[in-house]
Amino acid sequence: MIRVDALWLAVRPLDMRAGTETILAQVVEVFGEARPHHAYLFANRRGTRMKVLVHDGQGVWLACRRLNQGRFRWGQGEGTVVLSRPQFDALVLGLPWERLGDGGVIRMI
Repeated sequence: MIRVDALWLAVRPLDMRAGTETILAQVVEVFGEARPHHAYLFANRRGTRMKVLVHDGQGVWLACRRLNQGRFRWGQGEGTVVLSRPQFDALVLGLPWERLGDGGVIRMI
């Protein structure tokens, strides 16, 4: 299993044709660096596809997820967001992750 200590969400859309090297360059541009055991999440403009780049300390892994129905609930504008594990789990399922606080407590409706 790949160890992931932190999850980072890039708000700006990504061209899903991009490969590992291009996305790694995007991680360095957006986040400043690619840290070991950190995962970096990107989505396309429509919010139907997501790519996750993970630096495992020795190399990088790239995974893609596509929704056949619905859209990922993604942030708006520019910048980055740090996600907790429960927020990541909700995001991958297409649920309103931004409403989850620490410990899975819903703080906003």
